[in-house]
Amino acid sequence: MIRAVVAFFALLFVTPVLGAIVVVSSLLRIPHGDDSIYQKCSRFWARMLDRIAGVTIVVHEPERIVHGTPRVYISNHVSWFDIFVLAEVLPNYTFIAKRELSRIPIFGWAAKGWGVIWIDRGNRKSAFDSYRDAASAVQGGQSVVICAEGTRGDSYELRPLKKGPFVFAISARVPIVPVVVYGAREVQPRGSFRLRPGTVHVHPLEEVPTEGYTHEQRDELVRLVWTRMADALERLYGVHSRGRAIEREAGAA
Repeated sequence: MIRAVVAFFALLFVTPVLGAIVVVSSLLRIPHGDDSIYQKCSRFWARMLDRIAGVTIVVHEPERIVHGTPRVYISNHVSWFDIFVLAEVLPNYTFIAKRELSRIPIFGWAAKGWGVIWIDRGNRKSAFDSYRDAASAVQGGQSVVICAEGTRGDSYELRPLKKGPFVFAISARVPIVPVVVYGAREVQPRGSFRLRPGTVHVHPLEEVPTEGYTHEQRDELVRLVWTRMADALERLYGVHSRGRAIEREAGAA
């Protein structure tokens, strides 16, 4: 519990400072980039939380993390530390996150300064408008990170993926890099405030080109990415995903 208390106070005091730096940088129109002030602040923030929690990160096949050209990274999601680990290891990125997080005091304000793109999962039109904002980020050279299951799961079993991220990737003509993160649940599972030291493994999988896909073929693209991620979880960690690949239409964004 001591680690959780230390993490809370670190967030309380460090997040506003870093948030102010990136907001001012944005107002001064300082450009984004892998070594920009925005990325340095977000990596410092993520690294701070990872170290407080006692997280050791192992990136497998790091050559699949591409520097210099944007990608859409689609990850599984079982813990807040999926996010913190990815934020530490990925280059020149922004996240797409549920709008509810923007209401968290201090964090929401700072995340807006970092360029996080908020998505309203209950409003399909608003959700797809958010993906248009993400397309602008990609055109500016940033990669986009999306947890396409939509929210944290209670186990590593891969759940259905939302369609919106794939429509966005097709429109942006950016390759998708499926990513499997394993070990974050042991650090902090959903619904728990307690932090436990552990090793988190990051597996970037073979990228999936979106060239040639149309919006009408989005389901095919979803199934391909879901299958690669589910196969990797089973092959590497014995996790069998029994569900369907695609979320029902009501929650497709």
